[in-house]
Amino acid sequence: MPLQAVMLVVDNSESSRNGDYTPSRFDAQVDAINILFDSVTQGNPESSVGLMSMGGKGPEVLSTLTTERGKLLEGLHRTKKKISGSSHLATGIQIASLALKHRQNKSQRQRIIVFVCSPVADDEKKLVSLAKKMKKGNIDIDFILFGDLDDDDAQKKLEAFNNVVKGNDNSHLVVVPPSGKLLSDQLLSTPILLGEGAAGGAGSGGMAEGGGDFGGFDFDPSADPELALALRMSMEEENARQARAAKEEEEAKNKSNLEDIKEEGENEPLLNERGEASGSGSGDKKDKDSGDKMDTS
Repeated sequence: MPLQAVMLVVDNSESSRNGDYTPSRFDAQVDAINILFDSVTQGNPESSVGLMSMGGKGPEVLSTLTTERGKLLEGLHRTKKKISGSSHLATGIQIASLALKHRQNKSQRQRIIVFVCSPVADDEKKLVSLAKKMKKGNIDIDFILFGDLDDDDAQKKLEAFNNVVKGNDNSHLVVVPPSGKLLSDQLLSTPILLGEGAAGGAGSGGMAEGGGDFGGFDFDPSADPELALALRMSMEEENARQARAAKEEEEAKNKSNLEDIKEEGENEPLLNERGEASGSGSGDKKDKDSGDKMDTS
């Protein structure tokens, strides 16, 4: 995976108490956040993850960008006591983008992953305007829409946002309908975790289907999501290893070429036949001086 700075936005609105996901929508998000943290930090050890909530009285940053899982778990524990109200999607995304601007490594790719399990109060025009702003700032936005919502209004608004913000297919909208499976298990087969090797899941809001580029392994990632993720990470580690080996080989070759270049006079003996230092020119100068002297005898 590329070097990333990722802000995870959890939905702690009143709707997150719903039990259509075991044991609740909020706890399903906690489990999924653990999987996302592993995917980001194991994909590149220099990547960092932050956390914020967008329900209750308003969005709140729970943890700035970090590589420590404990800080995220502590933030989730605090916000579980603040489940209330409705979600503030647009404001939450704006605050997450500001948090990304404070990343220490500016070469990290900016990414926001938003969990949505409640109605979206922001109007579509406002969201589209925000999507243009995020695209201009080169910030990737992923939405995970889950739960049995009363209507498809939230999905339509998120689709409108996704259609504007996605560039080079780096932003995704994944819709996860209620089922007997864990939310985290269903995310394993989506482009959010598998990258662009997984088909579907973006724009249309469908789950990832079909195969993908798994180094010659032809299988459906949704059939065994854990194996698909393991293969993907193994391939990325192997590609990184090969890149390092090629770089070391090139450096060794350049070093060898430099050693073969001989400096002027490197092969000359230290002393010439007169016992003088080679290349000093003192012997030649002496011969020349003696030849120029006039015979006065």
